[in-house]
Amino acid sequence: MQIHFIRNASLIVTAQDHAIVVDPMLSGKGALPPLSIFRHKAARNPLVPLPDNTEAALEKVNAALITHCRRGHVDHLDLKGRRFLRDRQVPTYCRTGDERYLRKRGVDAHALTSEERQPFLDGAITLIPARHGHGWISSVMGPGVGYVLELPGEPSLYIAGDTVMTDDVRRALTEMKPDVAIVAAGNASVDVGKPILMQLEEVIEFATLAPGRVVANHLEALNHCPITREQVADAARAANLDKPLEIPLDGETMSF
Repeated sequence: MQIHFIRNASLIVTAQDHAIVVDPMLSGKGALPPLSIFRHKAARNPLVPLPDNTEAALEKVNAALITHCRRGHVDHLDLKGRRFLRDRQVPTYCRTGDERYLRKRGVDAHALTSEERQPFLDGAITLIPARHGHGWISSVMGPGVGYVLELPGEPSLYIAGDTVMTDDVRRALTEMKPDVAIVAAGNASVDVGKPILMQLEEVIEFATLAPGRVVANHLEALNHCPITREQVADAARAANLDKPLEIPLDGETMSF
């Protein structure tokens, strides 16, 4: 299995005949409005351009997974991402409810109707509930999911999505024991409420509980995500983890 980390939460999982894009945000630098105006510096998003190798990587895509897409989450599916899925009629899989939003926009959307393990492509997938924020802000941010992906002959992969640490996340790590786990580590917050992604101590707990390799993404691409790659690396070193916390650069491909 190879994972091409595009930018922020956007990535492509390549396994045998499958190339699955996750949460495509494909806008150019500065094309989207700020996601915070008062709490963080009001810069337009994304803060960085798409890597030069993105277009070539997208050519291979033949399926998509969306963790959440309603209520203005353009950092996970923006207009260019929707147009890519629509124009190429990429089979796009999502939680129940999101498929109606996507179909209205011309996307070939398919609801994954249960949180139980279910068939997916030539393997299986399990939806893991995600809570997008601490406290009341999570109800404003709306529902989302993570995914545990199991494909034949490949390591199992947990994409946690936009979530804080919850018992569901802990169970996914300790009971499903994914070989690879990806955590959104940018500690995002908007202008009201508590953080809407894991704080550093939660990221370290995630890495500690994960039985296999751990990768941090959702970093240095959006104005409401203050945590840097260096800060995540420093926190991992200070915690003296028994395995490295891997932090890819935009455009980097990792093999598992």
